[in-house]
Amino acid sequence: MIIAVDGPTASGKGTIARALAAHFGLPHLDTGLLYRAVGVNAVRLGGDPDDADEALAGCAFDDALLADEHLRSETAGGLASRASRHPLVRAALLERQRAFAGQPGGAVLDGRDIGTVIAPEAEAKLYVTASVGARAARRFNEMRLRGENVTLEEIAADLASRDARDSQRAVAPLRPADDAFLLDTSDLTAGAAAAAAIAAVAARLSRR
Repeated sequence: MIIAVDGPTASGKGTIARALAAHFGLPHLDTGLLYRAVGVNAVRLGGDPDDADEALAGCAFDDALLADEHLRSETAGGLASRASRHPLVRAALLERQRAFAGQPGGAVLDGRDIGTVIAPEAEAKLYVTASVGARAARRFNEMRLRGENVTLEEIAADLASRDARDSQRAVAPLRPADDAFLLDTSDLTAGAAAAAAIAAVAARLSRR
């Protein structure tokens, strides 16, 4: 069984994907971390994630990088959004993601093109969204807890910029799959959002 969870930054899709994985006993992959690793690695190699060839060079990262806490930073998120626009980068990571989805027993993957590109055959698909204001407030609280000095306005502007890049790119743009269950988490707690997602997936599976 494959469960695809898509949505913009800070919508809660990662928390929901982890809850689904735990509930259904499936392995989980945060595909956004792969793109964050590409962007960070490209910069560490002296490259520019906005340059297709230099972003592609960033794809040759060691798996150990995925455990680096820096990948969770806003800086890494911005680099990922820039690097992920390039078709060659997306192609380089495509099979890695599909192999994870296709493992025996299935998996839960979250990202921006899981239900539309990576695993369109997924038995259950969710598109998790929230208002920019709600997402900015969540990210602001997370960053303040980490001691990062940012303003709510800066975060909201960055999220809006990422949304535009992700939804307007030519290859695998951020959008709901036609058969995805839409879940707006703007006014939901993490627990309520996870419960709603589990119920939606269970209902979808019962109809198959």
